[in-house]
Amino acid sequence: MLTTSPTTPDSAPSRRRLAVLISGSGTNLQALIDAQNTPALPNTSLVLVLSNRKAAHGLVRASTASPPIPTAYLALQPYLRHNPGKTREDYDLELARIVLRAKPDAVVLAGWMHIVSESFLEALRGSQSIEDERRGSGDDENAVSTGPIPVINIHPALPGQFDGANAIQRGYEAFQRGEVDRLGVMVHRVVAEVDRGEPLIVREVPIEKGESIEAYEERLHRVEWEIIVQATRKVLDEVKPLPPEGIDNA
Repeated sequence: MLTTSPTTPDSAPSRRRLAVLISGSGTNLQALIDAQNTPALPNTSLVLVLSNRKAAHGLVRASTASPPIPTAYLALQPYLRHNPGKTREDYDLELARIVLRAKPDAVVLAGWMHIVSESFLEALRGSQSIEDERRGSGDDENAVSTGPIPVINIHPALPGQFDGANAIQRGYEAFQRGEVDRLGVMVHRVVAEVDRGEPLIVREVPIEKGESIEAYEERLHRVEWEIIVQATRKVLDEVKPLPPEGIDNA
C-alpha cells in the first residue's frame, strides 16, 4: 500500500529537485540530506524519499530532516495483493507515477533493492506517457508528462566486477581468495541491465589480506558517502546548470 506525506510548495526557479529511492537504513540518503544546499550540492532540495520497505530507517531520516522531506512507501507484494490482475510492470509504472508527481530533476537509487524495469526508465525518460490514476482517466490532462530525468545508482563494486546483490561480501571473499587484486565502488547511470550503465564516478577502496569484512565495509561506505554526492551534483549540473552568479544556498 502507498503512504505519502504532504508535498511541499515549489521552490525558487533555480532550485534543483532531487528524488531518492531507498530500501534500508539510509546512510547514503543521509549524505545527500547533509549535502543539500551546501557548496557540495548547491541550490538543491530533496523533494521525495520513496521506499519499498515500510520499516526502512531512511524514511525516518527523511521525515525528521529539517525541513522534513516528503516520503512515500510502496512495496511490490502488498501492491499486487491489493490490486488483483496487476503485474510487476504495473508496480514499476506506479513507482514512476509517484516519482514524477514530485517533479524531480534527477533520481538517485541509494540502496534501492529492487531492479527497475525498462518501463520505469522509459517513463522517466519521457518516452512513455503514463496516466496519473490518482486524478482519474480519460483526457490528456491526466497524463504524467516529463522531459528526460536522469536516474543514477550507487553500487559497491568496480564496473563489471560484481553486478547485482551482495557485492560487498562477494568482493571481499574474492579478494581474500586471491581472485581479484582490487575492489571499489561506483555511481553509474541506470539502464535495464543490472549495474551496467555508464559509470559516472569510480573509486577504488583499499583492502588488506586478513582484515575483517566489517573493517573493509566501513571504509567502503565512507567512500560511498562522498561519491554519491559528487555524482548527484554532476547529473544535476548536466540537466539544470547553476547560474554563474547569484547562487542561493539559503
